[in-house]
Amino acid sequence: MTIALIFVTLFVMLILGAPIGVAIGLSVVVGMLVDGLPSIFLVQKLVTSLDSFPLLAVPFFVMAGEIMQRGSMAERLLALSRSLVGHITGGTAHISVLTSLFFGALSGSSPATVAAVGGIMVPKMKEEGYDTGYATAVNTSAGCLGVMIPPSVPLIIYGTTAGVSVGDLFIAGVLPGIFVGLSLMICAYVIAKRRGYTTTRERAAVPEIGRAFIGSIHALMVPIIVLGGIYGGIMTPTEAGVSAVAYALFVETVILRAIGLRDIWAILKSAVLTTASIFFLVATATALGQILLFNSVPDMMVDVMTAISDNRYVLLMLIILLLLVVGTFMDALANILILTPLLLPVVREVGIDPIHFGIVMIVAIAIGFLTPPVGVNLFVGCSIGQISIERLSIAVLPFLGSMILALLVLAFVPQISLILL
Repeated sequence: MTIALIFVTLFVMLILGAPIGVAIGLSVVVGMLVDGLPSIFLVQKLVTSLDSFPLLAVPFFVMAGEIMQRGSMAERLLALSRSLVGHITGGTAHISVLTSLFFGALSGSSPATVAAVGGIMVPKMKEEGYDTGYATAVNTSAGCLGVMIPPSVPLIIYGTTAGVSVGDLFIAGVLPGIFVGLSLMICAYVIAKRRGYTTTRERAAVPEIGRAFIGSIHALMVPIIVLGGIYGGIMTPTEAGVSAVAYALFVETVILRAIGLRDIWAILKSAVLTTASIFFLVATATALGQILLFNSVPDMMVDVMTAISDNRYVLLMLIILLLLVVGTFMDALANILILTPLLLPVVREVGIDPIHFGIVMIVAIAIGFLTPPVGVNLFVGCSIGQISIERLSIAVLPFLGSMILALLVLAFVPQISLILL
């Protein structure tokens, strides 16, 4: 009875357009009233759920992303990508994907990657004769790499929720992110070949590549500092986040001079608002998870799914299907916070590594950025490309299919995620 009322409340609030944190919070209140829990329960969970050292990494990576998004690093990464892949058939599309791959390692946000890279590349592709739907679909899909490539806020949230190392998740996310990026480039190449999109760019000479590399070296140093510091045991993910902020701020204000003092307030304001919304969602979802635990929902989930099959591959397919369906109508972070406590006992029961499962979950949830009605990337892409949501939803289908195929490969070949650990 309690669980039914909780999910009915959550579904109704989402249909009414309530913010996801508010919808979850009201669902918690309903669960408390039905179960007779004291009002102090919610207050305690709102406080204790945020009393986590790994969560301190979130505001720092959010702020680092804001600094680099407002600076000049995206333009410099674009120049590097152009020198590397601009000569391939459909070259500008490949530049978009590769730049998104690079920028994802800076921003950790999918919509921010679409806005920063797509804002430059969609008009450029339209000028070069690419169809508006294709140009927007490429950049909208490539933006999903922002949450796959570390440092990534969803990876941090999964790590704290599942109780696994955020540093290990960052390392494990490198190759899968590159793999998904390659799958998008292959899809872009096939479409470009069929439609006759060619490129006027010649293969860049080594000196040109060298100049582009030197010009973007400051941006490329960010993932090296973060991942190198974590993997080398020099820094925790939280300390790496602080280092990323300090480095990005120094580079953009002192060396590149792309950000002035007037920009700092806007950066701080945006970072605070983003962090506040994330932390409110974390707090309410943690309280919801506790109520579900009181009602033995994780145990019920294990019993139901293992009753269907005890084969890990069958269960993994069912879980992926669930994640893809839920991702169409629920926010990515909410998915992680609500579903991780429910699904983790199932995957552990059949011997699936929680690090590997975390990568599969993040990639599956990232696909939700491309599926209406909650596909955030679609709305950002529509705004940039001046295209209807219906047209973009159709144009993005080939890229959606390639990402799902890549997800299945990652799910059934765990070595791609775990080989660097």
